[in-house]
Amino acid sequence: LVFAEEDKYGLYSNLLFKYFLAEGVVCGHELFVASAKEHPDNILKELPAPLLDDTYRSDLREEATAVMSEDPLDSMKIAWRYQNLPKVEASPTTPTKFGHYYDISKTMSPEVFQSIKWHSFYLHEELSLQPGVKACNINSAYTRLLQSVQRIICQEGFDGSDPQKKQKNILRIGIQSLGSMLWGDDICSSYTPEDIHSLTKFLYVLRGLLRKSLSACIITVPAHLIQNKAIMERVTNLSDMVVGLESFIGSERETNPLYKDYHGLVHVHQIPRLNSLICDVSDTKDLAFRLKRKMFTIERLHLPPDLSDTVSRTSKQDLAESAKLLSSGCGAMAIGKKHLDF
Repeated sequence: LVFAEEDKYGLYSNLLFKYFLAEGVVCGHELFVASAKEHPDNILKELPAPLLDDTYRSDLREEATAVMSEDPLDSMKIAWRYQNLPKVEASPTTPTKFGHYYDISKTMSPEVFQSIKWHSFYLHEELSLQPGVKACNINSAYTRLLQSVQRIICQEGFDGSDPQKKQKNILRIGIQSLGSMLWGDDICSSYTPEDIHSLTKFLYVLRGLLRKSLSACIITVPAHLIQNKAIMERVTNLSDMVVGLESFIGSERETNPLYKDYHGLVHVHQIPRLNSLICDVSDTKDLAFRLKRKMFTIERLHLPPDLSDTVSRTSKQDLAESAKLLSSGCGAMAIGKKHLDF
């Protein structure tokens, strides 16, 4: 169960949501897309197109050439004491790759969807079919969604307790903007919501369904709108991996020259620790993302040398506070990888 905290305007978290579904399409997994904001059919039509290996290598070669062309100019700006230090690389040093790569400037062709099976859950259509049923202090939207997930797991043969009669596959579940007002939950509008344990109970039941089935799930939640922090702590404990995206849009960091190469920060609050008492913590804690022309990239946050006279004192203080804040978190990177591409 992957829990993604949406950025303020939901721009980059929506991209991450679509990458998760696109990877399922390319791998031949079955999809279950649930949303109360956007119709699942429209979400699937906007999935990014997969990139061929040759195309990806040519793009990397172009970026490496651009970086090498800038090195002579940069060497004149950097102090002599920094020239002999090892360079921090943000690009992969080995030709091995994890998963597949996608071009966000193009959408996936309809021919790719013919080989997979997908299911949709659009809340407004589900509630119009039957009147809402509230059970166990969970609102009708969450109850209806749990029933749909359980039905798909049982009917499509993803239940791990039953013997598999056909070739095994994986069900990828994507739930968009859970906890918002569109789902009938008021945790984003008041500090003491009417059903304060509604979201927690939903995740508890969903976690049980995922544990006994061949499935993986990603949930995006507008965490910045939830005023009750105790609810967020319970949600974090019920999730396997918790990742937050902090966008620079509308903030002071958007115009800060220290962050000019990035569009936001990635906060890894929790990583999976299945079958172990503690989680593996990597030495890479400072992560940032940027949206390129074709790819959404997560990289190490290495700031430029603060040697220019144009950088104000407030920017230096902001850098120190950000470094202190980022160093207190935890992050995980794949061994041998310098950054994550999608």
